[in-house]
Amino acid sequence: MSTSIRFLGTAGFEIIGPRFRALIDPFLTGHGFAPVTPETIEKPDIILVTHAAYDHLGDTAAIARRTGAPVVCGGDVRHLLMDEGIPASQIQATIWGVLVEVAGIVIRPVECHHWSMSVRKNGQALTGTPLAFILETEPGVRVYHYGDSAYFDMRFIGELYKPTVALLGCSQPYELEEGAVQAGKELSGEMNPDEAARVAEMLGVQVAVACHYFTHNRDTAEFLKQVPVYDKSGKRQTIAPLPGDTFVIDAKKGLVQ
Repeated sequence: MSTSIRFLGTAGFEIIGPRFRALIDPFLTGHGFAPVTPETIEKPDIILVTHAAYDHLGDTAAIARRTGAPVVCGGDVRHLLMDEGIPASQIQATIWGVLVEVAGIVIRPVECHHWSMSVRKNGQALTGTPLAFILETEPGVRVYHYGDSAYFDMRFIGELYKPTVALLGCSQPYELEEGAVQAGKELSGEMNPDEAARVAEMLGVQVAVACHYFTHNRDTAEFLKQVPVYDKSGKRQTIAPLPGDTFVIDAKKGLVQ
């Protein structure tokens, strides 16, 4: 058995295991880097949304509406999706620690140091709790998605839940800043490459995957350089995919392509 993971850009991933196909943070339109569209992506069995930011919530509503796929998300995102016509019966809201099973798939939300804020169609401001996720695609393959978390002590996540693959933001989709209205500029993502490399060690994963960007940059190069620095096992594999790249995880061998 094996699990394939396709990078969609920013923090979006399509994860295909022996039993199910999952989408995480499917931000596909409006930037020109995604390998698929909401209309062409294959029907997922489940969609996970870490928080309400437009580059993470992305095209969730359009994909859920077209395919009928259930969505796991925070309470604020649930209201946003219902505003878009997604029925409550298709949405599972959850929070850190509340293990859920949806469509026969077990999803573990874990602590995430970020924010989740948005405005509903009626003008009501919403804030919610951002989520990181762990899902097991097959025995021996447990995928952690960082959910835009900033750096904090994640050793307990590694000790308790033993993820084997970590999808870790180490950069910023700098291309999106061109149209942003703000006073200054962002110099890093929620984690810089050194912090993300340290988190890979805290989690004890076999495979550390860079994300939260569209194109390779100084951050992705530094991540690949720093991961081995903190790797006490001496065996950790690492990859910095580009949008559209697919890689395969084997339960025994780790990253195989």
